[in-house]
Amino acid sequence: MKHLRFFVSDTPIAVKIQGLTKRFMVGDFHLEVLRGIDLEVRKGEILMITGPSGCGKTTLISIIAGTLRFDEGKLTVFNNDLKNLSDDQMTEFRKSHIGFIFQQFHLIKSLNNLENISIPLLLNGMDKKEAMQKAMDMLDVVGLKNKEDLRSYHLSGGEQQRVAIARALVHQPPLLICDEPTAALDADNGARIMQLIREVAKSPHRSVVVVTHDNRIFKYADRIARMEDGLITGYGSDYK
Repeated sequence: MKHLRFFVSDTPIAVKIQGLTKRFMVGDFHLEVLRGIDLEVRKGEILMITGPSGCGKTTLISIIAGTLRFDEGKLTVFNNDLKNLSDDQMTEFRKSHIGFIFQQFHLIKSLNNLENISIPLLLNGMDKKEAMQKAMDMLDVVGLKNKEDLRSYHLSGGEQQRVAIARALVHQPPLLICDEPTAALDADNGARIMQLIREVAKSPHRSVVVVTHDNRIFKYADRIARMEDGLITGYGSDYK
């Protein structure tokens, strides 16, 4: 495998998308899900992307995260051109640059909280003892000190999402991507989770992209992008 030296550039733009398109085969037809997206994500901001189901939000963040290839256009993440990366290089890029928070948490049930949080560090080759100590530190940051030995099925939904946040941030990625992080939570827990993300994830050197239908959390965004029918149709702070 050819190894590339990835970097986080000094530019104020973390993610730059120009004319991005994505098509899927549906029977004998090409369905164009993204139709020439233009979007910039700034360093240090929380950008929320909202819009109706089926408008292409999840497809877009999957492409930004490097888990899905696009057909046309240009995508740079911290000035790294993702289109030119091989699959192996893309995997290495994700491991070092991107953290994920999912709607359904995706914690491994056979592992305890500490082991779940340490996964990104171990994948990046860190010594197990050091990885466990860093995982313990993150568990404290998200307010779950003394719960390191518990497994996910002993936790509430809000606590599971806190573990997921710790796992997403433990390797200090400069880009955090959240796919409906409050959808499985009630209003109070959803607000607590977004407040936690603002407190522990937001920094001048990290960008946070959140896909959401939940207008109760819009107040935690620096900007909100509206998507419809595969396009960014506007920006605002009061979409409903």
